[in-house]
Amino acid sequence: MSKRISSCFERAKAEGRAAFIAYLTIGYPTLEQSEAAVDALIEGGVDIVELGCPFSDPFADGAVIRSAAYEALRQGVTLEDVLLLAERLRKKHPETGFVLFTYYNLIFSRGLEAFAAAASKADIDAVLSVDLPLEEREELLTVLRPYGISYVPLIAPNTPIERVVESAKGLDDTFLYVITVKGITGERKELPADLAERLDGIRNAVSLPIAAGFGISTQAQAEMVSRHADGFIVGSALVKRLGETGHLEKPLLP
Repeated sequence: MSKRISSCFERAKAEGRAAFIAYLTIGYPTLEQSEAAVDALIEGGVDIVELGCPFSDPFADGAVIRSAAYEALRQGVTLEDVLLLAERLRKKHPETGFVLFTYYNLIFSRGLEAFAAAASKADIDAVLSVDLPLEEREELLTVLRPYGISYVPLIAPNTPIERVVESAKGLDDTFLYVITVKGITGERKELPADLAERLDGIRNAVSLPIAAGFGISTQAQAEMVSRHADGFIVGSALVKRLGETGHLEKPLLP
């Protein structure tokens, strides 16, 4: 296992900051612009990039990411295209953590072993499947582990601490994705008042790094989360800006 994700968190901690994790819907506005945007994110200081696979029923996502996924699908972007782009990106960015962000139907329809082999060829560090519950993830982990690929669990706002601990068991070189708000992805003007307490409780309960996402769109929100988590995740705000301007540049957060 490469340990890239762990190294990203360790490097950020040594620099006195939280890891910056960014999500993009690959293929939006185009594959070429997606690749350039990932390059810009990494140049702008992003530690880990979630490569979002466009899916026809992205039920966990808000209007911005749904629209981006539909446009990418309209252009014919597939899982294979995302993996080929990841392979190109890895050659340029050997130290960046790359997480394949997807829905389980795309994995299952490809065939689990074939998917794991393709993800390994692209040098993906971890997979995040939005709709794969804890009780059913072992069938995927069984094929990912031999290739040194890890898994990123999602932790919902109402997940009991006992289940959080179970979600972290048996995983290496990864992080827990702690969802900050109930509902779907999208920018929020305010984050929940009890978020800091929730993050502190999870951080004290597990040894894996935790990163908070859903709703974070400003530097002020990122700084607030960074005081209570090991990383923060920004998605919709970046996808929206990329769609409006066609490119990303510093500062990445207003």
